[in-house]
Parts: sequence; structure tokens; C-alpha cells
Amino acid sequence: MHLPPADRALSPYTGYTRAHWEAAADALLAAVEPYAARGGALYHFPGDRESWSGHLSDGLEGYARTLLLAAFRRDETALQRYADGLAAGVSGVWPRIEDRSQPLVEAASIALALRLTRPLLWDRLDEGVRQRAAAWLGDALTAEPWPCNWELFPVTVGGFLEEIGYETEASRKAIERGLERIEDWYLGEGWYTDGDGRKFDYYNGWAMHLYPVLHAWLADDDRLLDLYGGRLSRHLQDYARLFGADGAPMHQGRSLTYRFATTAPLWLGALTDRTPLPPGQTRRLASGALKYFLDRGAVNPQGLLTLGWHGPDPAVLQGYSGPASPYWASKAFLGLLLPPDHPVWTTPEEPGPTERADAVTSLAPPNWLLHSTSSDGIVRLHNHGSEDARYDPYYTRLAYSTVTGPSSSYDNSVIVGGDPSRAGIEPLGAGEGWVASRHTAGGDARVTSVVLARGAVEVRAYLVAGAVPGTAVRVTGWSVAGDAGGVVRAELVPVVGLSDALTGVTGDGDTLFVALARLTGEADAVPLGELVGVRAVGVGELAVRWSDGSEARVVFGGGAGVRVLGVGSGE
Repeated sequence: MHLPPADRALSPYTGYTRAHWEAAADALLAAVEPYAARGGALYHFPGDRESWSGHLSDGLEGYARTLLLAAFRRDETALQRYADGLAAGVSGVWPRIEDRSQPLVEAASIALALRLTRPLLWDRLDEGVRQRAAAWLGDALTAEPWPCNWELFPVTVGGFLEEIGYETEASRKAIERGLERIEDWYLGEGWYTDGDGRKFDYYNGWAMHLYPVLHAWLADDDRLLDLYGGRLSRHLQDYARLFGADGAPMHQGRSLTYRFATTAPLWLGALTDRTPLPPGQTRRLASGALKYFLDRGAVNPQGLLTLGWHGPDPAVLQGYSGPASPYWASKAFLGLLLPPDHPVWTTPEEPGPTERADAVTSLAPPNWLLHSTSSDGIVRLHNHGSEDARYDPYYTRLAYSTVTGPSSSYDNSVIVGGDPSRAGIEPLGAGEGWVASRHTAGGDARVTSVVLARGAVEVRAYLVAGAVPGTAVRVTGWSVAGDAGGVVRAELVPVVGLSDALTGVTGDGDTLFVALARLTGEADAVPLGELVGVRAVGVGELAVRWSDGSEARVVFGGGAGVRVLGVGSGE
């Protein structure tokens, strides 16, 4: 991909400017054009993979997601091609929108693109094409979505159809129904779950916030924009901390092949003036993520986005991932809706939170602990509240980072009796420098986990209860194989109840296992034992002393499951 020269005056961290984003959008659009089929209604990309929705649906996905890119770019030449494809698609090529079908997802991208570019595309269509297109989209108003972010697809279609005066009552009902449904999943402080349960990941930003905020903004509805925009603004306070200094998003959750779609909520906050982030920091984080992926092979020699993370990688895919799925990365180009003279484009880049200083941040709704180190730019996420067994290992591991991905050997796990599963995760709270949870492992055993973090250092403690005496327990840490190998290093040191091989056995009652862990990019890091001291005080209590003399005490048991007390602080 050919990009302009780096501009280190305006963008000292990434070198990227608006011209880089425009060039990237243009290159991606040019690369997909040869793969148009059936009058431009379908885009079939090469490869032997097909999603579980089938070949025809995958072709529609290719059309819809790349149309979204053309809409954000406002490329009139490209939009004319998509207008031709729309006319062909609604004349019998596209599959119908049915209950819980993939065309419902793609209808939302098409409707949003048509709404954003109405004078450039929709208003120029023949009346007959408009009628057929509205009728095709209209099935989305009553189609049953999956009970998750899919509830927002009828909202997005309804917003466009109401605007053009098609089935206005049904459109309003679809909007109201979807917005009402997501209220059940809003847990405060800017965080949604992606449906029932505790499913926290990037769908918060590129779906749960994106569609309601865009709808409110396009409808010029101040009440809704204050509500959903306020939630977005609060979310961005936490969200900005999920990016490493190298631009990498946190490697956690499903649909990671959407890659730089992670930048969509950053741009959305700036677009709607609902962000706590300075404009230079918004662009630095967003450009950092785009550059991260473009520099690491996300685009193949043909200019196409591949199915993977850096380059092709089947390990990060789900059954619904088809050849065109990565093009939901188009959402990243939302920032091009901002005019060239907007401060987000003209203000010099500012460092992101990870680059400013070491930080340990607890996020209450997902019950996560983030800790980042400015010396190596790594962000680590300790997961004590997000779970979705369908998409293990991207939800159920104890920790994730911006420089490692979950391994097939069960990194960041407590393996009880040979069983690496972590089920029924129960959040037990998070506070200054710590987070805790309880889960089921090895059949009937219950594991209470707590981690304390300072800088890159982690104290990981696990109290195993309910296991048969003599049950084997193994603790694992960070896996740095593959791309991270040689750049960062991982340590895991046994302290209590574990051998040098990081294995142990349960006793007659509750059994405590403790290890020190570190993931670092520092070549000459101080030995872990010099940074923190840990000793067990009986079975259910742990004393921790940091090198600066500060202390903490971890107390297991009682109704709360675990308490973390700062000596002298009363916490």
C-alpha cells in the first residue's frame, strides 16, 4: 500500500495525517473493485474459506462492508459503482433478510451508508430502484435478531427508512424496540455486555456505542445524543487505555479480524463532540492502530485485508468469519466524516495514556484490572469478570495483553486436575491495584483468584477449595511465542504451594497457590524477588510487601470471598 511520506511535525508519534487515512481508504477500495460480481451486487474475495452463512451471503457481506468504506470516504466514483450494485442486488441477487440471518447484519451497513451519503447515492437512484431497495431493507424491521448487538441492526435500518418516509410507524417501532433492549445490558460507567451474561469486549465500541450514537447524531436528537453520547464519553476514559504504545489494541474478545475497527469509538467521540480525549490524542491512538496493522501484514500483496490479526491467522476466526468479514475494519474510517480543518486533524499528536506514565486502573463493570508501563508501552488486562464459553480462549483466560495472544497451551490459567476450563466466573471486586474473582475448575473445585499489580509486576494468588486431596494444580503465565518472542519476555516464579515446575497438589482443605509474574519489554529488569516479597499467613491470608515499603494483605474467605487491605490505609 502506497502512503504519503510521514509527517513528523504534525504527527510525531505515528507520522500519519488525514492524507494517510485517505490514501489507505483509496487503496482498500481500489483493491476490492476487481472482485465485484453480479453487476456489482456481490464482492467475492479469493480464498477457500466460507462462513457458515454460505457463499451468497458472504458476497453480500463484501458489498455492504466495502460500501461503508466508500461512504466514509465520500468517494463519488466508488459510490456510483455501489449504486449500480445496489440496483442489481435488490433486483433478485441478494438473499432476503430473515430471522437471525447474516443479511440482517449487512443491511445495517447498507442503510447506514445510504443515510450518510443520501445526496450522493440514494437521491440519484431511479425511483423503482429506491422502492425495491426500501422493500428489501424493510424486512429488517421485523426480522428477529440474535439477542446481542444484533438488536441494533434494525435500529440502524429503521433510522434510514424513517428518514426517507418508508413504513415510518414500523421503522419507529424497530428503533424503540432495539434501543429499549440494550438498556438491559448497560451496566454503567460506559460499559455494556454484548447480550445477557458478562460478555465484555470490543463490541462495546464498534457496535453497542457506535449505532445508537450515530443514530442520535444523524436524527439530530439531542435527548438521545446526550444519553448515548454521555455513555460513549465515559467509555472512552477506559477505552483509551486499551492501546499499547506501538498502536496495538488489546488482544481480547472475538472478531479480532476486524483489526482497526477498534478505532471507531475514538473517532465517534470526536465526530459527535462526546469525548474526554484531546483531539491530538484521539488521532494518535487511531493512527497508531491503523499503522500497527498496516506495518504488520494485515493487507496482502493484492491489497486485500486478510482473515487474521497481523497477517492470515485462522486462530482468531469464528464460524461466522467469511472472506469479507475483515472489512468491518471500514468502521475505522469514520474519522473521514470530520472536515479537514477539524482539530482532530490539525492538532499535533499527543501521547496516549500508556505513554504518559505507568498506570494501574480498575474497571468496575467488567471487573478488569489494566496495568501499563511507559518504559515498554505494554498494556496488560487481568480478566476477572468477562466470560463467553462459545469464544474461549478470548474471554475466559485470566489475563491478556497488547503484545501476546492466547496460546493453545492455556496461558494465564489455573489448571486443576488436568482441567484448564474456567467456568462460572463470579466477580469479587476490584480496587486500587488489585482485582479478584471466583470460578469453577476441575469439576467441583472452586478457585478464588486475586492479582495485585504494580508496574509490570504481578502477584497472582489462587485459593483452591472443594478439590479432592492430592489433586494436581498447575499455574501458567504469559506466552510470548510468535510475534512477541524476542521483543518481550515473560516470567512466572513460584512462591507458595508450587514447585519450580509451577505445579502443586491440594491438601485436606482449602489450598493456597501463589506466584509472581511479569511481562516486560525491559532487557535489564530488576529481579522480581527484589521488587516484591510475599508470605502466607496461614491458609487464607497473604502478606505482600513492595520494594518501596508499602504493604498489602489479602484475606480469603467470608461473604465477600476476598478482601485486599492496604496496611496503614484502612482499605
